Formats: sequence, structure tokens, C-alpha cells
Amino acid sequence: MILPKSNRLTDAQLAEITAIVAEFNCRVQPIIGAVRTIYAIVGDERDELMINRLEGLDYIERIDRIQSPFKLMDRRSDLATHRIAIGGVTLGEQLLVIAGQCTIDPKNPNYFYETAAAVKEAGAHVIRGGVWKPRTNPYSFQGDAKSLDILMEAHRRTGLPVDAEVMDERQLASALDAGVPMLQVGARNALNYSLLSAIGRAVANRPTVVLLKRSLHMGPLAEFISAAEYIASFGNPNVILCPRGTSPAPDGYRNHPDECITPLLKERTWAPVVVDPSHSVGKASYVPACALAAVAYGADGLCIEAHVSPNHGIGDDPKQALTPPVLAETIKKARQLWQLQREN
Repeated sequence: MILPKSNRLTDAQLAEITAIVAEFNCRVQPIIGAVRTIYAIVGDERDELMINRLEGLDYIERIDRIQSPFKLMDRRSDLATHRIAIGGVTLGEQLLVIAGQCTIDPKNPNYFYETAAAVKEAGAHVIRGGVWKPRTNPYSFQGDAKSLDILMEAHRRTGLPVDAEVMDERQLASALDAGVPMLQVGARNALNYSLLSAIGRAVANRPTVVLLKRSLHMGPLAEFISAAEYIASFGNPNVILCPRGTSPAPDGYRNHPDECITPLLKERTWAPVVVDPSHSVGKASYVPACALAAVAYGADGLCIEAHVSPNHGIGDDPKQALTPPVLAETIKKARQLWQLQREN
């Protein structure tokens, strides 16, 4: 990883280091952080001659060689000072709340508009809404591209940014063309490296934020963080890690709640952690407690399903969406707990 003395290399300087690393079958990938741009060496960076030539340039401060499977996402990386902001919130400085419906019903858009207004009033910063939905059963409702228009109309009505899950490159292009500022990678695609790479390439020159959920069957934490590395390695480090429960599930819960991995992630990576308590437990009555547990473990935010009338929802909403009053109370308590932790 190349650290220049200035905040950013000039075009001529970038061309010079690119030419040097190319001699050693490597390439340079600029990573634009909030404060400075760093330059990742992609390839085998262990060649001492290459390092010596780079360190000899008068505009280079130093070369960092992090021995980690996730060099960019590692907490020792110079991206450790990078901060991600969305919805007027800088993660780490304020508790981020993402809330909204599991699935947008294109036949009843008013439910989504009412939900969007309600979650804003409850204190959420980002509206979530499922446009396309992964389903185990091929005959279940898979979402509708028309819902993307509904999602963006909710953004216009409330002024809040929106979050949408994408499952393939076509959906990715549609979401970005529409102006979706937060993309979600669901549990079923968390290890889809082709999709992760495609997202990384697509958002490389954008301020887009990516919410990466943990896979249902993900093993070591390094695997989770390395999945984020796939996205960041193309130049956009705005990746948020989202524990959302794993398998196997104990009787009564939808998944095995995994908010407890938050401090373990923070020991390894600088990336913010936003926990999804809704999919962890899968039942509305359990969600508030799971949300508070996530904050107690040090989460930087919450992603909660909510609906003005859960019984009229589709997808997971009837069983796990919070009503606006419960959401508002949950957010209030979560913020109190978040603040209490920082006072101690």
C-alpha cells in the first residue's frame, strides 16, 4: 500500500508509480478515502526491488505491507481513518438507523409511502425497501422492477436516502441509474464473488455505500471481511458489515443471532458494523431486544424491518416488521444505550 506525502498523487506521479509496479506484474488501485487517497498495489507486493524503487521517490511517504488476507479492510490499514456517511450520519459518531419494509408491494404503493414517512418520523436515517427479492421457493413473489420507482418516490417525498438489495448486474445497473445511494448485498449473495466484484467496479467512482450482509453459512470472520475486500479493492471503501443471523437456528428464532461478533469484527477491521435484528430472530416481538443487544455489543447502527400495517405486508413483513410506535421506542432506547456506552 503506497502512502504519498500529499493527500493525492498528481497524474504524472500516478503514471510513474504505475509504470514501476507494472515491471513487476502488479498494478495500482487508488482508494479514495474521506481524508486522503491511498494507492493499493494489486499483485505480489513482496519484491524488495520494487519497494525500494517506490520508497526512493521523493513524493512517497512510505510503503505499508500488511500481512493480512484483507489488506484494505484491516484495521491496521491507512483506511482506518476513513469514515462513511449517509443520511446525515457519520458512522461511529452517531447511531445509524435503517428502517422500512422487507418487500415493496407494487400493487399497493401507498403502504410503502406511509411506511417511509412513519420511519422518518420514528427517527430512521435511511429507508429500506425490497425491490427484488431472493426466494427459496421459485413460485414465491420475487419482487418487481416497478417497485424501484416507488422506492425513489419515497426518497423524494421524505428526503431520506434509500437502501435496495441487488442480486445481479442488471439489477445493479438499474439501481445505480435510478440514483440508489445504498446497495445491499443479501445473505444468499454474500459469497458471490462475481457479484461482489461487479459491485466494486460499478461503485468505484461513486459515493455509493454498500451494506454487505453476512452469509447464512459463513464460517470464519476473515471470510466475511474478505468479502468486503472484494468490493473495496476496486476503489470505493464505503462498505458496511451487517451481521444478520446464521444457520443453524435455535428453536423459535429464524436464524442464530450473531450480533455478538461485533467486537470481534472491530478487532480485525475498521469497517462499521450495522446489525440486522429482524432477520436474526425473525419475529417482531423479539426484534427490540435483539436490537438493544446489538448496540450493547458495539454496533454502529441497526437495519430494522418496519411497516405501517404488517398484516398487509408481503414477504417477511407480516411476521417480523415492527409497527411505527414500536420502532420509535426501539430507536429511542437504542440511542440512549449507545450514548450511555460512550459516556463510560
